[in-house]
Amino acid sequence: MNKKIIFVAFCLLLGVWLLAQDHQHHQAQSSDEDLSATTESMSHGHHHEMGPHMYMSALRDPQPGDQEKAQKVVEQARPALERYKDYKTALADGYKIFLPNIPQKMYHFTNYNYAVGEAFRFDATKPTSLLYEKTDDSYKLIGAMYTAPVRFTEAQLNERIPLSMAQWHQHVNMCKAPKGQEIPMISPNSKFGLRGSISTKEECEAAGGTFMPHVFGWMVHMYPWEKTPDEIWSVERQQEKSAAAGEHHHDGHNH
Repeated sequence: MNKKIIFVAFCLLLGVWLLAQDHQHHQAQSSDEDLSATTESMSHGHHHEMGPHMYMSALRDPQPGDQEKAQKVVEQARPALERYKDYKTALADGYKIFLPNIPQKMYHFTNYNYAVGEAFRFDATKPTSLLYEKTDDSYKLIGAMYTAPVRFTEAQLNERIPLSMAQWHQHVNMCKAPKGQEIPMISPNSKFGLRGSISTKEECEAAGGTFMPHVFGWMVHMYPWEKTPDEIWSVERQQEKSAAAGEHHHDGHNH
């Protein structure tokens, strides 16, 4: 399949950032401006009360074996990710930098083949995206992102990574700006985009936009070199890493 086509499908489904996993959204189109606005919101901090554009999986009560199962994912991922501490190795292995020219606190290097594969299997050694912080002249690997199709139930997510240990999230209820109005989507006061004031289909259509109930599928971040489960599956760290990103027009676990 043409890589450009895979890229477009990915952007409409998962995102990020990031993923072509639910065929019902393959009809939508995204411009560079749409992606910029989406990346801004994905890079922006969030929590349980994030608002109408963020949906979090419910944090479940711990069950026997949950911690061990989540830790097994971490232990499988660590050695597989070591090679990608050199970001050039990630590029050589098929990972692509998502919106490399837009300043971000955390960059997603995405493997689109793995993104498609996550619709059918879960492999801790093959995350959809690698998470990097930008340094002066390089990138520092800090974690990974796994994805699942939007159609997945929370029970299915729990089979991959227990929901008592990690919370998955979706970006939802986005009003895509009408053609010619994409740039204002990155404004903090915009009506459109994942930070926009519009969050219903009716409002969106009245404003001339295109309503997207789901922008991407399910996503979860993991920071495998942290010391505690709360830090490894931290929503708060995503929030911290992206606080400053919002100033440049630019996405755990909480017991």
